[in-house]
Amino acid sequence: MIAPATGKAFAVLFEDLLKWDFLSLSLARFSHVRTPLIRIADLFTVRKEVVPEADFESGKVRMAEKVTFDGEVFLGRERTRMTQYLAMPGDLLVSKIRARQGSVGLLTKTHGPASVTIHYRVLTPRTVILPEYAWLALRSNYVRNQFLAATGGAMKGEISEGALLDLRLPCPDLPTQTAIVDFWNQAESAVAAARSALADPVNALNERLLELYRADAPHDVIHTRFFALNFKDLEAWDVKLGRASAFRLACPSFRPMGEFIEETTELVRPSTEPEKEWPVYGVNNKEGVFLNSHQKGKTFNASYKRIRKDWFFHNPTRCNVGSLGIVPDVPEDAITSPEYQVWRVKEDTPDGMIPSFVAVLIQTPFFIDLVQFNRVGAVKQRMYTENLCQLRIPYLPEPEQRKYAQAREKALAYLDSAKVRLAEARKDVETIIIGSKSVPVDTN
Repeated sequence: MIAPATGKAFAVLFEDLLKWDFLSLSLARFSHVRTPLIRIADLFTVRKEVVPEADFESGKVRMAEKVTFDGEVFLGRERTRMTQYLAMPGDLLVSKIRARQGSVGLLTKTHGPASVTIHYRVLTPRTVILPEYAWLALRSNYVRNQFLAATGGAMKGEISEGALLDLRLPCPDLPTQTAIVDFWNQAESAVAAARSALADPVNALNERLLELYRADAPHDVIHTRFFALNFKDLEAWDVKLGRASAFRLACPSFRPMGEFIEETTELVRPSTEPEKEWPVYGVNNKEGVFLNSHQKGKTFNASYKRIRKDWFFHNPTRCNVGSLGIVPDVPEDAITSPEYQVWRVKEDTPDGMIPSFVAVLIQTPFFIDLVQFNRVGAVKQRMYTENLCQLRIPYLPEPEQRKYAQAREKALAYLDSAKVRLAEARKDVETIIIGSKSVPVDTN
């Protein structure tokens, strides 16, 4: 047979097979993997401790709500009624269904004790493997392909505990594991530093906005617990909108966003091209606008919204935590959820705004505070584009806008280069883990 990684013929002993199929044959122990391969059962123990109800009530344990395909663990505020199993810092959370897509998380000290549902398995590393290295190895292409083989190649198959424990993990000695982890951490630290630099223009603009606000408002109507209004000044009989009215009266020089932005909705029906792979974008408060997935047209059951470079969109239920963003350079057929609110900066208007400046503005804590009391709804509050247009902000002259916009562009370039280095490091780690390449030596 021909090994996919090398293009060379190979032979496999029966004892090394995961299953009797070609995918398992191609993933079996062959010559291109030079790192010792050890069964997961010999590297980890499976933690199966049920979390007592009292631990949730006291706040001692929080539920691990989600493990992303990037391996990030998100803790939820509330837990489900399903039985919860304990996970401690240093444990690996392996999704039974989505491990092949990278849904393997490492619980850190920052997370603290957590719980998972039956949809995850909790692996506790033995002393022969570092938790950080285990996270990298379990998410490597070599091991993810084994997850795929163990479920017969099905994208939605669930891997059994026995099959999981029987998989083989490339496991070098501890000094080599440490060197691999350090190499990866250096690349990740560069991205973290670049993200921090991206926050600099946001923080600087926030201070400028607060300065203008303090100069205009006789008192702080954003954070005060009490405020009074004449009935004639109320736009609606609602506490949030009452605060918005108080803010409008306190800052008469501030202008509504509607002077600078407008809703833009271009509907697309992906289902009309059933075999086409559509790029679907999402938005969050960490990355802004990001590529969420590629979906075939036949999987859509509703119209989606077209997005273009330098347009904006936000999640109407999560914009209060910063889920707003500017659209980067995207394909012509880029789309987003019909639930999201899509808008753009008006063109050819006197005293207009630069899109890159608006991208900084919408991430400032000052702006997010304004979002809080311009939303509508009782139980699940939302901000539609029409509500966003009513939000009032100070206007900055174009030269000042450009200063913040240019600082953002410079920080973005730094972040992009750091991400490129991280992507290269990810490829290097893949080859280092299977022993095809040595850990690069830091010459600095």
